[in-house]
Amino acid sequence: MKQKTIKNKVEIIGIGLHKGVPVKMELEPLGVDSGIVFYRSDLGLSIPLKPENVVDTTMATVLGMGDARVSTIEHLLSAIAAYGIDNIRICLDNEEVPIMDGSSIGYCMLIEEAGIAVQNAPKRAIAIKKPIEIQDDKKFVRVEPSEKMIFDFSIDFNHPAIRQQHYKFTFNTKAYKEEIARARTFGFLHEVNYLRSQGLAKGGDLSNCIVLDESSILNKEGLRYKEEFVRHKILDAIGDMALLGMPLLGTYVSFAGSHKLNHLLTKQLLSDEKAFEIVSFEDKAEEESLEYAFGTH
Repeated sequence: MKQKTIKNKVEIIGIGLHKGVPVKMELEPLGVDSGIVFYRSDLGLSIPLKPENVVDTTMATVLGMGDARVSTIEHLLSAIAAYGIDNIRICLDNEEVPIMDGSSIGYCMLIEEAGIAVQNAPKRAIAIKKPIEIQDDKKFVRVEPSEKMIFDFSIDFNHPAIRQQHYKFTFNTKAYKEEIARARTFGFLHEVNYLRSQGLAKGGDLSNCIVLDESSILNKEGLRYKEEFVRHKILDAIGDMALLGMPLLGTYVSFAGSHKLNHLLTKQLLSDEKAFEIVSFEDKAEEESLEYAFGTH
């Protein structure tokens, strides 16, 4: 199995969720072993996708370098991971990735428009060798050894439209589009009002977010999936784990995980050399093993 980039440059103009300002985003191909790189075209500054460049996880995953910031990156990264793209440059003329409809399906369509290019270098993955867990009271995120990439998530909200939800997702691109990509971000009306008072969520509305009052969902069209809330948590987790810089060969398990816990997990994992190994798939037998692990058969 080889590394991948996109075939053609594509662009889109959208609104940032928190700042509410228009932003132009361009996706560009990159050469082998380049990784995922964000580029602030208005500042002329590149920010590589690395855990040490994460500067905030309060309401989204935010990268920073010097005075430059790139915010709300997790939905786009989730789609990039879903298509197995290793090398790509994401150019933005403002500090937020466009929110689209609050899910990642729009990014999936953009990547399909660009096309996928297979590159002449072996794909690498991070294979989990022992469990690593981050806890915060009852909340936790954990990675553990597995022959496949699996995301197993549970949530419990004291709200009649959510309650307890659980979803286990065995990774492959087709299943991602069908089961995960259309799940939207969500928030509570009282939180939205508070965020706006703090200068955030200015671009959020019912077209790009599931909004709940004390007892119900305010979106007239209702939900896209029965477990849309927990499926969106998986969407976020896939994007946050992309900070590792290569695909995760293992099982991710969480109860009430967050961007903060996901970030701490990636840092803890990479700091423990006994917890993982980087595997490169160069011969036919290894290629078949990787295809099995990532569900591409």
